[in-house]
Amino acid sequence: MEVQWMASQLTNNQLLLKECIKQEYEDATGYSDMNNYFEHFAASQILKDFNLSDEEIDNGNSGGGNDGGCDNLYVFLNDELITADQIENLNAARGSYLDFYILQTKNVTSFGEDAIMKWKTVSDNLLNMSNALESYIDRYNEATLEAFGIFRDAIAKLVRSQVKVRFFYYYITLGTEVHPNVEGQASELKNIIKKYYPSSEVKVIFVTADQLMDMYNTDSEIRVNLDLVDQPISLSENEYISLVKLGTYFNFITDENNNLRKSFFEANVRDYQGHNSVNSSIADTLEGSGNEDFWWLNNGVTILSTDIKLITNKSLQVVNPEIVNGLQTSREIYNYFSDKLEKIDKDKRTILVRVIKPESEESRDNIIFSTNNQTSIPKSSLRVTDTIHLQIEMFFKNRGLYYDRRKNYYKNQKKKASDIISVSFLAQCLISLVLRKPDFARARPSTLLTDEETYKFLYEENQELEAYYKAAKIGRKIQNALKSNGSMSNTEVNDILFYVIYATVANKMKKKELTFSDIKELDLESITNEEILSVANRIYEKYKELGGNSRIAKSKTFIEDVYSLFEL
Repeated sequence: MEVQWMASQLTNNQLLLKECIKQEYEDATGYSDMNNYFEHFAASQILKDFNLSDEEIDNGNSGGGNDGGCDNLYVFLNDELITADQIENLNAARGSYLDFYILQTKNVTSFGEDAIMKWKTVSDNLLNMSNALESYIDRYNEATLEAFGIFRDAIAKLVRSQVKVRFFYYYITLGTEVHPNVEGQASELKNIIKKYYPSSEVKVIFVTADQLMDMYNTDSEIRVNLDLVDQPISLSENEYISLVKLGTYFNFITDENNNLRKSFFEANVRDYQGHNSVNSSIADTLEGSGNEDFWWLNNGVTILSTDIKLITNKSLQVVNPEIVNGLQTSREIYNYFSDKLEKIDKDKRTILVRVIKPESEESRDNIIFSTNNQTSIPKSSLRVTDTIHLQIEMFFKNRGLYYDRRKNYYKNQKKKASDIISVSFLAQCLISLVLRKPDFARARPSTLLTDEETYKFLYEENQELEAYYKAAKIGRKIQNALKSNGSMSNTEVNDILFYVIYATVANKMKKKELTFSDIKELDLESITNEEILSVANRIYEKYKELGGNSRIAKSKTFIEDVYSLFEL
């Protein structure tokens, strides 16, 4: 049993963190207790550089019993979060990074051996690919098994890509020091991982109160200097064009540990395409020994910024840079120099860089659309630049909700997480309510809007701003009610959430088939938490009766069971 220290024994950072977590928990919604919120808080700080939304962070929470010491689990490919619905089409260039992040968070002032011992056991059981995950369903919860399954499926899918595998075990407490016995357990954990993945990199990282406080105090605004080859071309203080040395550009897009700054690429609507003809050509150009400069053979990159300052006649300070065109080029430059750090200062080749401060959001969207519409990419990738999404954002904002069209824009402005609605969450609510497909909403969180017919129906044929707002509002209200109740695990809430959203509204309106007009007429204030939980409990009981797992929630037949429960 771990014993809390007396207040007089706590350091300033321990006291400040406790107070900080207490205040943030009181402002937050959807967390059953302070320990549950601390897991979210810690994961947010550890994964800050990945620029994940609060929704993505909480979806990685596997706690709630039988988690094998894994409170939060995330799998990344080249710093991009992987979900189960992406595995089928997963691809990567040779030398890409597949990372598995495993977090254990304890709201205590010490580090114990027990957490590491649990990691040793769960890793030995679930990272051994000869062990069937199904054989551990009585020992580990579904979220834990699913996360290890995503990792195993990803490494199998990418076996020919020779990906570099890395494991990051983060143990976070309010402690200040780590006992040698605990460090000894960590060494034994590394040996277990190496047994199954000999060429992998394994890190066990202990995060103390001081380190957690430093992470929390890190400014979300990013200011980066960019050195230029010569004085830039500029018609105003809002636009600069110049050549930049390849090594200098590599330093610009990486942090002090030479890791790619993922937040720079959030606005780029095209995912890194991995090993294709275009990227192979860029890679060949970088490796080549011809007389042509790199910028002669490449279109360069476009960077948007919230502010630009000319520091010297050959240096810019770029505030909150967003690389909106040139992701493929940037990735290949990163891949090239990552293995050749000694060449960074010696390489004399250059790349053409455009830095722009847009005058408005409309201008920003036009730049993103135009710079990414010059080659053949799916229209679905450009959808958040459609006018309807800007209209939704403005309509929501005037009513106290913030539509996350620009990922984490409002999170970085310190808006409350419960008031931020992601593009995918709104789509999931609409698909559940008017299409009556909560199974689709549950099973495909990352690929919802790739279906042309669905997108056209939801956002082109029915541009009902009031209905969008009410769908998001009731969806978030129901989500918060289920999470705050504390009687279900995080996985169970995710499984039944979109069924409860549909059934609550359909039951209230006594209609099986809901239209956008019905959603517009919905009286949000008349739906109480008691009604929500009553509907949820009936659905939960049926869900558990049928097996109580994500397979039930993702099946096309469970909606029929929901209809029968409420005589719809």
